[in-house]
Amino acid sequence: MSDERRKKQELRVRQAEATGSSLTRKLVIGALIAVVFAGVAYMGLRKRTGRLDAFAKCLTAKNAKMYGAYWCPHCQDQKEMFGSSFQYAPYVECGIKGSKAQAPACLQAGVKHYPTWFFQGDAPIEGTLPLQTLAEKSGCPLP
Repeated sequence: MSDERRKKQELRVRQAEATGSSLTRKLVIGALIAVVFAGVAYMGLRKRTGRLDAFAKCLTAKNAKMYGAYWCPHCQDQKEMFGSSFQYAPYVECGIKGSKAQAPACLQAGVKHYPTWFFQGDAPIEGTLPLQTLAEKSGCPLP
């Protein structure tokens, strides 16, 4: 075999090896991207189930109620304690947007300050309550 021919053959072999390793690299990168997307999707689904969902649902089942107003900073603090689980909490909105009036349900309950918690058989409690206090007053276990 001539030198020229051998050099061409070696060049073809190197090009084939480079193409193979390039393909392998692309497959590995594609697999890593798929794993990352799967992880992000899993974490997104996992966060949809709040750690306090069962606690908030229990409060509702025990007929506890939080009366609050959308403009009330203390009500926002109370809601933030529940995080995404607040959607299951027993909440009554007293604020009427565009009005200084109070919702009829809140007037009927005698709510004067926000937030106000009502527990079956007990006097109402005004103010932001720690989750532990809500658990004790309602009999609902915290996770």
